[in-house]
Amino acid sequence: MELDSAVRKFLDTKPDSGDPAQPIAERRALIRQGSDFLFDMFGAPVDPVGSEEDFVVPRPGGSIRVRVYRPDDAVDRPIHVFLHGGGFWLGSIDERVNEAICRDRSRRAGCVVVAVDYRLSPEYRFPVPLEDSYAGLVWAARNAGRIGGDADDVSIGGVSAGATLAAAAVLLSRDRGGPRIGLQLLEVPPLDLTLDAMRKSGISDDYGITVDEMQLCRDLYLSSPGEALDPLASPLRAGDLTGLPVTRIMTAEWDPLRHDGELFAARLSAAGVEVSHRRYPGAVHGSLALTGTWAPAQTWHDDVVRTLRDAHQRRAR
Repeated sequence: MELDSAVRKFLDTKPDSGDPAQPIAERRALIRQGSDFLFDMFGAPVDPVGSEEDFVVPRPGGSIRVRVYRPDDAVDRPIHVFLHGGGFWLGSIDERVNEAICRDRSRRAGCVVVAVDYRLSPEYRFPVPLEDSYAGLVWAARNAGRIGGDADDVSIGGVSAGATLAAAAVLLSRDRGGPRIGLQLLEVPPLDLTLDAMRKSGISDDYGITVDEMQLCRDLYLSSPGEALDPLASPLRAGDLTGLPVTRIMTAEWDPLRHDGELFAARLSAAGVEVSHRRYPGAVHGSLALTGTWAPAQTWHDDVVRTLRDAHQRRAR
């Protein structure tokens, strides 16, 4: 199957990870500009929500921001915690694509969306971004009344590296007796940072993400390659997956990381977890951003909204 022309144009326009000789901060700034440019070119505008407000969450050695999106002034809304992608060293809740995702899900799914601006590697290596993500989850549940949410109706999800962090945060919440989570939503998740499944995918380097790029991200995130065996770095390697919430996994046909999600779905099912998985035809790792130029990208987001609505309606029953 050949890629749709809109997807191919996106891949041809998408910037690479920059010059390794440049300082990290400069590379981040350039890639951020590229991300916003790509969204302006390929993404569809999203209607505003009722309100957006930033809060500061104290953390060891500093603090993080969380941005709360509320569809309206109603109370006891479901809470969805969102973790952005970016290979653990890139990304922000301020990126246009992430703002659009959060606004769309808040407005159409009727959720209070809490976007967590976790600290980035390599300045903050594993497990700091994970602990920041978990702290954002705990903050959302503890401050539910303050933000118009329901602490007993919480979901969490993420895109790419954000999905890795979401899956690990769910493991932490189960093992620490943290917030009760009704749904984990994992979009194009890299779940094994040994990259074994990615190397065996059979998908070439022509589809927007490569093994070398993922190895760069992995090496910036982890202090040593051996940490990739830690289940909190690679949730696919967790020994015990019982007791986890309902899970929705979304993968892309032309993504060499798709097998991570597929293998995780199989392991969750074997552990007795209710799980659903869909591989989207013609999609690549970043094509969920193409809502303005490629109709299947909007279908992806429609499916997310439906998943959130269904999960929270189930909780209400």
